[in-house]
Amino acid sequence: MEIKPGRMVYLGYGKYWRSDAIVGLRPIESENRGPGQRTDVYTASLDEPIIASRSEVAILRDMAVASSEEFRMQEAREVMGDMLDALDDVPDVLRRVLATEAQFDVAAWVRRLKALTKVEVEASEGQPELFE
Repeated sequence: MEIKPGRMVYLGYGKYWRSDAIVGLRPIESENRGPGQRTDVYTASLDEPIIASRSEVAILRDMAVASSEEFRMQEAREVMGDMLDALDDVPDVLRRVLATEAQFDVAAWVRRLKALTKVEVEASEGQPELFE
C-alpha cells in the first residue's frame, strides 16, 4: 500500500491531517468500547497523539492510493456487513416462513457471512504493535 502525499485525511471530531505527516496509528481499546471505535494518530510534528473518532483501518484506507478494484472490494465488504446486520435482525417467525416458502435459510447465510468477515478481521491483525 502506497501512502499518497499531501492528501487530507479526516480523523473525526472535525479534525483533518495530511497523510504524509501521519507516522503511526494505534487503536484505542477499553472495556466499555470495542476495537475499531477510536484511534491514536501519531504525527511527525506533535509530541502527543491525536485522538481520532475513526478506526485505524478507515484512516489508513483514506491515506493510501487505492485502485478501483480495492474500492469495489471495500464496497462489497460494507454491503456484506449491512446484509449480515439485516439478516441478524430477522425474527424467528419470518426465518421459518422463508425456509418453508422460499427455501431460504437465514441462519446458513448468517454463518457464511460471519465466517467471511472473521477471515478479514484475522488477516488485518498481522501487524505488531508499533508503540509499546
